[in-house]
Amino acid sequence: MKEKKFEEVMQDLENIATELEKGELDLDQSVAKFEEGMKLAKQCNTILENAEKRITVLLQDGDDLKEENFIQEEEE
Repeated sequence: MKEKKFEEVMQDLENIATELEKGELDLDQSVAKFEEGMKLAKQCNTILENAEKRITVLLQDGDDLKEENFIQEEEE
């Protein structure tokens, strides 16, 4: 089974949030959707953590390689 991309998982999570916000689900359905949403949120977090690990900038310094963590600047 192919893993979903971050954007696909986020879309699924947004769809669940929209369903829950409508308030048309009964309690059991709401709890089930909430549980599904929590699983998707954890999946998003894992994808982001893996991406953060991959976003490492390697700088060539002579024969030595130095690793620097990528730090994203916050937008204002």
